[in-house]
Amino acid sequence: MTQLQAARQGIVTEAMRAVAAEERLTPEAVRDAVASGRAVIPLNPAHKGVKPTGVGRLFSTKINANLGRSPTRSGKGDEIVKLQVALDAGAQFVMDLSVGTGKGADEIRAELRDIRQGMLDHSPAPLGTVPIYETISRLDGDIPVMDPAYLLQVIREQAEQGVDFMTLHAGLLRRHLPLSDGRKMGIVSRGGAIMAEWMRSHDAENPLYTHWDEVMDILAEHDVTVSLGDGLRPGCLADASDEAQFAELSVLGELVRRCRERGVQAMVEGPGHIPFDQIQMNMEREQELCDGAPFYVLGPVVTDIAPAYDHIVSAIGATAAATYGASLLCYVTPAEHLGLPDANEVHQGCVAYLIAAHAGDVARGLPGARDRDDRMAQARYDFDWNAQFDLAIDPCAARERWLRTRAEKGADANDDHCSMCGKAFCAVRTTKRMRQGL
Repeated sequence: MTQLQAARQGIVTEAMRAVAAEERLTPEAVRDAVASGRAVIPLNPAHKGVKPTGVGRLFSTKINANLGRSPTRSGKGDEIVKLQVALDAGAQFVMDLSVGTGKGADEIRAELRDIRQGMLDHSPAPLGTVPIYETISRLDGDIPVMDPAYLLQVIREQAEQGVDFMTLHAGLLRRHLPLSDGRKMGIVSRGGAIMAEWMRSHDAENPLYTHWDEVMDILAEHDVTVSLGDGLRPGCLADASDEAQFAELSVLGELVRRCRERGVQAMVEGPGHIPFDQIQMNMEREQELCDGAPFYVLGPVVTDIAPAYDHIVSAIGATAAATYGASLLCYVTPAEHLGLPDANEVHQGCVAYLIAAHAGDVARGLPGARDRDDRMAQARYDFDWNAQFDLAIDPCAARERWLRTRAEKGADANDDHCSMCGKAFCAVRTTKRMRQGL
């Protein structure tokens, strides 16, 4: 029985109780949100030690860290290190986007499975994948030779192994392809481009769409949450909010309803590169077309001209997305558009997105979201430095920066001010003196 099937039968599962305790809600409120499809708890029973984590507007906004080897960079050991960095920073979800090339199919299958198993073994966070990546990696020759039955086989193997959620680009249909031809960047989704090339080469419909019932059978058996991929997400501001993007989104709404009918949990992936003034409209449109299914967004990236700073650029967009409708934010690192991120860049991406998620929760008035900010304000007023570090999103960075100033030659060792204003010009000290005189 999936979490959705249980909820619809009025059953409160242990996972729902765990999410309720984490979110300070009643178990019944969590059950009702899952039953409606407006919340999901990605939780494959085969993933041992995974922490039940809720995604939906009823809950705090979560962040995901994308990991995984590229055809030319990294391997299992490096990705496990990055996984731990992401978890230590506070990521609540992780995805293994590993691909492999240049070896035999059996060797690639074993390599990718080994990387994925390492992540499953080390991650209490729900783990996601994009099965089309492994499918193509294991095939000889060009991408268009992909056999749909082989893709279903990979989906089943990953589900049996313990993957908690899967990105499936099932909403990109043949009729959508001409809509992307006039774009400046075309199709920038890796999975979307693979599907588009296969459809054009075979003059056939998207195999995930035509085999959707078979896909549902596999996912329902293992309670794998489907993350409906946006294969036509815009890759630059010029392509944002166009006919191609929204045509696919309408199909994703149809697939959400089909998932719910089969008892399969579903969330929807979103853009991409979006001008800041279009973010609210995009979030609200998804909620309308997809019946309130949790929205899982990449960024959005709000300007195209900041390579090496895209974690900042996209966190600006992610804050607005979290405010207006997103429930899960996929991080962007400083390496976006430039290369595979290293461990430090994974950390920077996670921190930027934890800030965005929290700021969005405060902005939408989520109960209790501002409590930590209020405690931080009191700690600053009290010059309680240790409390400030404990409350910080990145405690180590905050403490290290503070200690660096105190280590400078001639630094004032007193703790009742900082080096920005110094003791004489400290506004907080001045405020305290004024209040003492009242």
